[in-house]
Amino acid sequence: MTPVVILDELAVQRLLHYEELIPAIARALADLSGGRVVQPVRTVLPIAPHRGFFAVMPAYAGALGAKLVTFYPHNEGIHTHHAVIMLFRPETGEPLAMMDGRLITEMRTAAASAVATQQLARADASVLAILGSGVQAHSHLEALRLVRPFSEVRVWSPRNARAFADRHGVTATATPEEAVRGADVVVVAVSSQVPVLLGRWLSPGTHVNAIGATRPDWRELDDDVGDACTRLPDLCQCDAANRFKRLWHCSWSGAPRTPEPRPPRLRPRPRPT
Repeated sequence: MTPVVILDELAVQRLLHYEELIPAIARALADLSGGRVVQPVRTVLPIAPHRGFFAVMPAYAGALGAKLVTFYPHNEGIHTHHAVIMLFRPETGEPLAMMDGRLITEMRTAAASAVATQQLARADASVLAILGSGVQAHSHLEALRLVRPFSEVRVWSPRNARAFADRHGVTATATPEEAVRGADVVVVAVSSQVPVLLGRWLSPGTHVNAIGATRPDWRELDDDVGDACTRLPDLCQCDAANRFKRLWHCSWSGAPRTPEPRPPRLRPRPRPT
């Protein structure tokens, strides 16, 4: 039997880079849309006594593996997400590798939003608004800068916006509306039970990556966002825990399913005249 390769987070950090990850995610999502991936709906186990969740996410796409991930939203002083990713030899089922999945999850989420932004945002998008100041805010800033040359970045957060802005050399705003008004691309990465992005703030043609509402009782977008958006049903990923009455309440990161090659309806939006 081949020895199992074990990669901790430091090893993953050395090996995984957005420049290679973003195109890899684009190919993977195109394969998913093309029916070349076997990926059942993830199973989520509530850990009620500790206010956490444990999820199992298997897939087969030539490679065979599964992610085991925990989500403890009330953690303080440690990450809210922890994960392990296992790879197996598809021909025999032998285990091949075990990788720390926290950083992989963080970067994959931002890379999917980068693919969405690359495919759907206007080519001349120059203003980025980020609602949130946590791990996903940081990763999205890094990844989206690789697909659009933003000249202005604004951040709002219920906590730590100023510290985030100082650390990354961007502009902190006092309200989410101030961050969003006039932005070309918006990232919503806030774990909130009430909407933090209102549709009336968005300009025509704005691209939104909404990735923070991972539970059915959480909402980051109001109904007006959905009413104002061009909704693409095959671009929304929902699981058994995220069944909402209206599409735009789903937790989606822009384009989890990107066709290949890009069809005309997914061309970047023209700037309004």
